[in-house]
Amino acid sequence: MFSFIQKQWFLLGIATASLLGYFHPEWGVSIRNYDVISIGVFLAFFSTGLCLETHGILRQITSFRAPVAAILSSLVLYPILAWLLALPLLPYEFVVGICIIGVGPVTVSSGTILTAIARGNVPLSILICISTSCLAIFTIPVILNVLLSVGTDIELPILGMLMGLVLKILVPLVFGQLLRPLIKNVVKRYEHQLSIFQSCIIILIIFNVVSNSADNVTQAGSAVIGVTIFVICLHFLMLLINYMIAGLIKIDRASTIAFTIHTSQKTLTVSYIVWASYFAAEYPMAFIPAIVCQLTQMSVGTFLAEYFKKT
Repeated sequence: MFSFIQKQWFLLGIATASLLGYFHPEWGVSIRNYDVISIGVFLAFFSTGLCLETHGILRQITSFRAPVAAILSSLVLYPILAWLLALPLLPYEFVVGICIIGVGPVTVSSGTILTAIARGNVPLSILICISTSCLAIFTIPVILNVLLSVGTDIELPILGMLMGLVLKILVPLVFGQLLRPLIKNVVKRYEHQLSIFQSCIIILIIFNVVSNSADNVTQAGSAVIGVTIFVICLHFLMLLINYMIAGLIKIDRASTIAFTIHTSQKTLTVSYIVWASYFAAEYPMAFIPAIVCQLTQMSVGTFLAEYFKKT
């Protein structure tokens, strides 16, 4: 039992945070009053910058097919496909949520960890993470505005979103990278603890969102089940598509593993920044797809990494 908890603590933490937030929404008041999430998100991206080991990715840049394909798949294909599929199937509030998670970059630590477990190309995984994270800051406002303005009166402040994303994501990330050479040995010693801290911020975000939206989730009822099924199917579809793309661009097995696993994953933290800043008031349940996506990609990714490792 202890071994299972140790391996799956993150998934269990997400499930526990969701249940506690739903049944005890009053516990989230202090988190909101003291703006704990904003501080945590800043520190999460700062620690990401501290932990990113970039020297091993230079060789991957010369083989540009995989990074370029990953950028196009994650930042363009994923959101457009998700929007096209969600529009006729889901209530519009969940369509907004699907688009928010769709335009985001790939996840940071978990994708690389799963790639390493699967014996994939870790430098490529890191490059995919860095390239999509940096470019997403510029693509999110544009693509999200295009998708959500079709047939509705939603119009997002593109320049304001861009500046907000730069301040909340790029600045702490770059600051962490600049500081990394000065404290490299310390970072290496506590890298595992920093990764745990990032995961705890995600759990805290989920608790905060669920506690703030408990009444709305109750009212949504069966619609939550529908969006859960949709997100799971979407994730499997993107895994299949990315595996096929890896075959089309003819990359080696280790790179195929990294491409398939990491390009199919999405980060919850960036989605939270976008949702909380521009959609939380009007669409309080739009963050539910991001929570389901996090649970799905971690559980499926763990299974897939073990499968690739054994084959």
